[in-house]
Amino acid sequence: MKVLVLGSTGYIGSAVTRRLTADGHQVVHFVKDAGRLGPDVASRVGDLGDPASLRAAVTDDIDAVLNLATPTGDETADAAAVDALTERLRGTGRAFVYTSGVWVLGATGDTVVDEDAATNAIAIVGYRPRIEQRVLATTAGDVRAVVLRPGIVYGHGGGIPGLMTGWAKEHGTGRYVGSPATRWPMVHVDDLAELFVLALTKAEPGSVLHGVAHEAVPVAALAAATDIAAGGTGRAETWPQEQAADVVGAPFAEALALNQVVSGRRAVTELGWRPSRPYVLTELAEPAELAEPTELTELTGGDRG
Repeated sequence: MKVLVLGSTGYIGSAVTRRLTADGHQVVHFVKDAGRLGPDVASRVGDLGDPASLRAAVTDDIDAVLNLATPTGDETADAAAVDALTERLRGTGRAFVYTSGVWVLGATGDTVVDEDAATNAIAIVGYRPRIEQRVLATTAGDVRAVVLRPGIVYGHGGGIPGLMTGWAKEHGTGRYVGSPATRWPMVHVDDLAELFVLALTKAEPGSVLHGVAHEAVPVAALAAATDIAAGGTGRAETWPQEQAADVVGAPFAEALALNQVVSGRRAVTELGWRPSRPYVLTELAEPAELAEPTELTELTGGDRG
């Protein structure tokens, strides 16, 4: 397939484009500046906030569109982007995969929730469920629309665990926001990349899928592991949410304190997804090739939670 990918140069996007290429698909990058990609790299130039450029990028030779781009933070702009990206897909049966995140589910307590659970979005993703519904509604126009909600992404030193490792280096101990009982649903970035390819090629129209390999990782244990990754002894301490908010902003601090137990079983049973990368605590204990530093703006947009 020839796949138009928005957000192709980000932490998750880079892994997905590598997987697509390895599987024999052709990636067309949607970027603001094609010069950063180098020569002979297929691209379309535009901006997520410019519907005309999005519409123009979805030419007849594009077989599928994958939106991994960080949302703008403006519901009207993000809704217009969905409309523009799907306009030329209508009536064709071509795929459109939209990246959301498990934070739309809100706190779950001890209950394991799946894709049928009602959304209860926290502030940082407050309007995201409405964008999800806008995406899914395009199935009525013969678009093979799919919503994929990754858990907290890790791997190769990136994602939120990468940020936590940096905090451990800075403060001399691992730190976590919220209660020691807090848990996060998580997924390795390379396993997630494989799921995106499966969603593009195999998912049924109107599917909602959770990209979660580990339902409930204890955040206190994760913080201790980041201290080891930072060269420490495995210490971890709580970081009061109010103090964290002063550093990372109140919406992201709320997300870091969110306690969730989320199932990713549907992708396993329906698409044959087989996550196989090391558990996050195992990977943090091993030397790893580091990813490029992850921007906080990427993490607080679609990456991912």
